[in-house]
Amino acid sequence: MKIVIAGAGEVGSHLAMMLYEENHSITVIDHDEDRLRHIAETADVMVINGMSTSMAILEQANVGKADLFIAVSPSLEQDMNIVSAAFAKKMGAKKAIARINNDEYLQPEHNAIFADLGIDYLFYPEKNATTEILNLLAQTGSTEFVTFSGGNLQLIAYKLDAHAPIIDKMLSDVYQDYQNINYRAVAISRNGSTIIPNGLDTFKENDVVFILSNKEGLQEVMKSSGKTILDVQKVLILGGTRIGVMLAAALEGKIEQVKLIDANREHCEALAEQLHDTLIICGDIRDTDLLMEEEIGNIDAFVAVTGSSETNILSCVFAKRMGVKKTIAEIENIDYISLAKNMGIDAIINKKLITAGRIFRFTLGSNVQSLKLLNGSEVEVLEFIVKAGSPITKGMIKDIKFPDNAILGGVVRGSQSFIAVGESEIKPYDRVIVVTLPSATSKVSRFFE
Repeated sequence: MKIVIAGAGEVGSHLAMMLYEENHSITVIDHDEDRLRHIAETADVMVINGMSTSMAILEQANVGKADLFIAVSPSLEQDMNIVSAAFAKKMGAKKAIARINNDEYLQPEHNAIFADLGIDYLFYPEKNATTEILNLLAQTGSTEFVTFSGGNLQLIAYKLDAHAPIIDKMLSDVYQDYQNINYRAVAISRNGSTIIPNGLDTFKENDVVFILSNKEGLQEVMKSSGKTILDVQKVLILGGTRIGVMLAAALEGKIEQVKLIDANREHCEALAEQLHDTLIICGDIRDTDLLMEEEIGNIDAFVAVTGSSETNILSCVFAKRMGVKKTIAEIENIDYISLAKNMGIDAIINKKLITAGRIFRFTLGSNVQSLKLLNGSEVEVLEFIVKAGSPITKGMIKDIKFPDNAILGGVVRGSQSFIAVGESEIKPYDRVIVVTLPSATSKVSRFFE
């Protein structure tokens, strides 16, 4: 595909490198020469210095021939994203999507406005990150929690402790009745590598296991992994960023106590007027004495979402040592994710990976409903809507030679959901969840064409 990316900030740079590795033709537009220089040094992409709202610059990028135009300038330039995406679509781009930082634009009553502008999809990275944190607070034993098809299937990740009942057991021992299983391990992250497991693989201590489950299987998943659900009633949020504020607002009135710490006094005063049921604390977010004063050991969950990955990691490590049961850190430096998990942080949020998954699905065809890239692993999770006559419908799963390094994990059919096994047959209009390594993604997609 020919893809034009307007904006070479953190998200745009990550997208450019990821999509380049998938052999797409990439052009990047930005008015900051330093940003462009960094991208040009790391990937073989075309770069154009200029404003993405300039007709001349868009013509130079040949947006009229683009299969996909992504307006992803940093959040302070969201109006530029909307304008450039609208221009690109009117100039001939097949699809145009734009980054925003205003929740109002996502309200259903405004859909028609952006459709008239020709914009196919709006995404708000901070809003998406907030939603993921809320999911993690609801499933406190997990390091990752994703729902598909309205919650009919869930993907849950757990780090296996020494006391987990499934340690040193083969998958075939855990699933003794393969015809009526409600959950299934679909990937294992171990020592920096990712395994798509089969029945002979064995669970090991410190594995991060990704499990696909239907609603009936959630309690079984918790039991087999040795995890318990914590009733989160007291949350301390570190950082009055967009994510911190949206998270506090979402929790107000739903739990017993919400506290938010920020170092900027003026910002704290503004937050106190905006958040009525959140205790706003003004202080140095690196001050461990302050955290001690706030009785951090009595907090159920600690969420660090400052603008510094290092601060978020270190504060979560401190919170964990003080007895906090659930720690969540926003980490934007992807190289730090494995390090943070090894330091005992329970869950990681990364806006770039969240955004990349939502955009990457536009490169895979119209039948891909959603795509999720999992933190700390190479795994991609795709949700397909099955087309009539596609190869996946031509027989039982065990007979169709589904690609290695991929698992067809679960199926939603009408109001029913089930975990797929070798004897399962896929029917037109099913929603199917596939877990795959990047090396097999293109092969997987062909089964649904």
